[in-house]
Amino acid sequence: MFIVGLTGSLAMGKSATAKMFAEEGVPVHDADSVVHRLYDSEAARAIEAAFPGTTANGKVDREKLGKRVLGDAAAIKRLEGIVHPLVHAAAQRFVAEAEVSGAAVAVLDVPLLFETHGDVRCDAVVVVSAPPDLQRTRAFERPGMTEDKLAALLGKQIPDAEKRVRADFVVDTSKGFDVARAQVRDILKAVATMPKRRP
Repeated sequence: MFIVGLTGSLAMGKSATAKMFAEEGVPVHDADSVVHRLYDSEAARAIEAAFPGTTANGKVDREKLGKRVLGDAAAIKRLEGIVHPLVHAAAQRFVAEAEVSGAAVAVLDVPLLFETHGDVRCDAVVVVSAPPDLQRTRAFERPGMTEDKLAALLGKQIPDAEKRVRADFVVDTSKGFDVARAQVRDILKAVATMPKRRP
């Protein structure tokens, strides 16, 4: 089975692109939704122990946790130390299940793929990209977005230009969904003949 890593900076259209892979019949592992599930279950107790007062009724209060860690590199590192191993374990289970089901290709949708060195577990990496002005417009369409929040979020991510250089494929979402969908289909044709490069 060929594993595609899908990543992209904030508000680039990565979630929409992941959906396009799913619509082509490819199993997609969404790291963000796994984090949300973990916040409502097994990660909540460890997060409460590390950041008292950030959970209620056994679930993480995302707003309180966000305020606690925003702009604090040490706190973010501590949080990632709790969450990343659980997300990694979920991804491994997903890959095993996709392989058993006979999937030819599977997608790992991970916002911080390069930053967490998750690209080494992939056979090819797809970066979703758009021009900075469009990224900014989309970001501010999100509820609660502020200049400080945007700066903090982008500060955690490798710049888009560097991601594009490191990518095997780039999906440009600035030209509309039809163009992006055609790019996804082209990528799936290309990976069908590519050698695997995972160790």
